[in-house]
Amino acid sequence: MGQKASVPQPGAQIQVIGAGLPRTGTSSFSQALEILLNGPVYHCGTQISIGPPTEIKSWMPILQSWLKQDDSTNREKMLTLLRHRLAGYVAITDSPGSELVPELMELYPDAKVVCTIRDPILWETSMLHVQSLTGVWFARVVLLPLDGLRHFIPYGYLLAALWERLYGGVSGQHGRETYASHVSWLKEVVPEDRLVFFDVKDGWGPLCEALSIEAPVGVPFPRINDSEAIERSVNRHFRRGLTRWACIFAGVGVGVAAFRMWK
Repeated sequence: MGQKASVPQPGAQIQVIGAGLPRTGTSSFSQALEILLNGPVYHCGTQISIGPPTEIKSWMPILQSWLKQDDSTNREKMLTLLRHRLAGYVAITDSPGSELVPELMELYPDAKVVCTIRDPILWETSMLHVQSLTGVWFARVVLLPLDGLRHFIPYGYLLAALWERLYGGVSGQHGRETYASHVSWLKEVVPEDRLVFFDVKDGWGPLCEALSIEAPVGVPFPRINDSEAIERSVNRHFRRGLTRWACIFAGVGVGVAAFRMWK
């Protein structure tokens, strides 16, 4: 997860489809792509969590249409919405983009598919930590007054349904089996000559080779701690939510006091 949301650049088009699941170094990967491709990257987690409310709202009809894409009309609607959402970006990374790889390949036939990878056991541990931060009912109540973030609840249900459809298992409970299922699924749906697996720990070399781009001289490969970034984001949203609730209750208190004085 990056520090700020990216802004679309007119004329830019998707060149890389990031197929790695969340918690596989997608933030570091995104910043590396911004350097190599010289344009904005749509990191879904960042855009949805700290971008304007239109970001998360725009993904909900995309996911709804995907879940109903047995209807050709819904599929065409989804592709149109997805193309519009990604206009002006040179790459997309993180979920739900990593689950929409076949659709993204159809929209961007020349784009390379790069899946960031990580030790499955470490990935499972990291995912459980994220779920512990965002899955409690108290968090949902706190975020309710915040425009955009209040949509996290229905968005989360849609994303869980997407994952369950692709990987099976209990909704919201995804461990190393999900990771293995995702990798197997990618090997089935992406042509071998178009799919690259990349560990951000390996730095510029393998990534630049896969993209046929020279490695930047004197520029260190980005290293972003996703766990720390997520915790900072969650804490920031909690503070905003609690402040908004305090204002709401204060306003109600003033209104009640005024009503009593008027009576």
